[in-house]
Amino acid sequence: MRMAHVIAERSKDPSTQAGAVVVDQNNVVLGLGYNGWPRGIEADALPWNREGSVLETKYAYVCHAEENAVYNTHSKPISAKVYCTLFPCNECAKTIIQNGIQEVIYESDKYKDVDIFIVGKKLFDLSGVKYRQYICAEHGK
Repeated sequence: MRMAHVIAERSKDPSTQAGAVVVDQNNVVLGLGYNGWPRGIEADALPWNREGSVLETKYAYVCHAEENAVYNTHSKPISAKVYCTLFPCNECAKTIIQNGIQEVIYESDKYKDVDIFIVGKKLFDLSGVKYRQYICAEHGK
């Protein structure tokens, strides 16, 4: 999980820095990702706003950490697991499922009452992808 936090620091998003790490059964890193614009788009080219119309907010443009971690894998992540700083949304859940990742270990579930995260859990439940919250023994989180 520490590696997910380190990679999250690369995000240019002023309000949310998310990170994800895909690992194989032996915990060998397959891919890393953080939330940001699609490849090649400068950090200030699009709005980072959280409120406003679709065109004025970040939500239609940003690639989530989980998606980027999967896109950045160098081999198919079959039977892999992903460590995420935040619980995955519905779109990230679909990417995780479709790529054969078997387990999600997340730290924060702060959006648990938001529909797209409820849908993410439902998709994991229906597809058999396991998920569990990471509890840091060192800090009691």
